[in-house]
Amino acid sequence: MNAAGAELSAPILDIQRFSLHDGPGIRTTIFFKGCNLRCAWCQNPESQDARPVIGFYAQRCLHCFVCETVCAEHAIRHEDERIGQRQCMRCGTCTEACPATALKLMGEFLSPEALLGRVLVDKPYYDSSGGGVTLSGGEPMLYPDFVVRFLKLAQAEGLHCCLETAGRFDFARCSPALERCDLIYFDIKIFDPESFTTNIGGGRRTIFSNARMLALEGFPVEFRMPVIAGYTDSAANVNALIGFLRDFGCERVHLLRYHNMGEAKIDVIQGDQPKLGIQANAEASLTAVARQLRQAGCEVFGATND
Repeated sequence: MNAAGAELSAPILDIQRFSLHDGPGIRTTIFFKGCNLRCAWCQNPESQDARPVIGFYAQRCLHCFVCETVCAEHAIRHEDERIGQRQCMRCGTCTEACPATALKLMGEFLSPEALLGRVLVDKPYYDSSGGGVTLSGGEPMLYPDFVVRFLKLAQAEGLHCCLETAGRFDFARCSPALERCDLIYFDIKIFDPESFTTNIGGGRRTIFSNARMLALEGFPVEFRMPVIAGYTDSAANVNALIGFLRDFGCERVHLLRYHNMGEAKIDVIQGDQPKLGIQANAEASLTAVARQLRQAGCEVFGATND
C-alpha cells in the first residue's frame, strides 16, 4: 500500500522484449511514463505526461467511427486529430472498439508484482545471455518506492537490474532504489546553463550534483551522451563533458545515436513539441564527437571506430 492506502503502482508506457542496447545481454526494457525534463529532441514524447494518452494513427483509420458510438465522453472528432483531448478520459474503450487499430491507449498502471510477471516470461534468455531488466523512461526515479519494490522482487529471482536516468531526482529520496541497481546509465546532455534551460528545462544543478554523487560514492554508474546535431555535439560541450568526468576519474562514455522517429509520434498524440528536422543517425556528428573523446583518452561506446 502507498500513503493514500491504494495499491502501489506506476504508469508503464511500454515493455520492450529482446532489447540488446540497454545493458549487457538480452534484456527487457521497461519504459515508465512521466518525465520532469522537456528535451527539445525528445524521441519518446508520448512518455512525457505521466497520464495515459490515446494515440491516433491516421493512416490506419477506416473512417467507420465505431469509436464514436462507444465513447461516453463524446470525445471523438471528425477532424484529423480524431480525439478531443480535453474531453477524453483515457479509458481505452475506443481503442478496444476500433477495428483497424487506429487508436491506441499509451500507458497503463501496473503493480510491481504484475510488472515482474510480464518480465519473468523471458528469464531463460536473461540467464543464457547474462541479461536482465532495464528501467527506462520517461524517468523511473519519479517512482522511487515502486522501483525499490520491483527491484527487490526482480533480484530475488536472480535478475540483473539496470536503471536509465536523466538524473533529475532527490538523491536522498531515491537512494534506496539506486543502491539496489546493478548498473546505472546516467545521461549527460548540455553543460552551458543558458542552452540547458532553453533546450532541456530545469534541474541542471541537481543533475550534475547527482552525477558527481553517484560517481564519488562508488555506485555502478556509467555515463552517456545523446549526440544531437546542433545541440550536444559542439566541441565546447564535449570538452566540458571530458573535464566533468575527469573530476572523478571516469573516462568511459556511451554515445547515443539520434533517430527522428519521435517526430512522427508528436502528431499521433497531438503533442506540442516542435519538430527539429534533424537528419536521423547523423553519422558526421557522431564520428566527430567520438574522435574528440578518443583523442582525449576516453573509451567510447556506441560509435564505430574512425
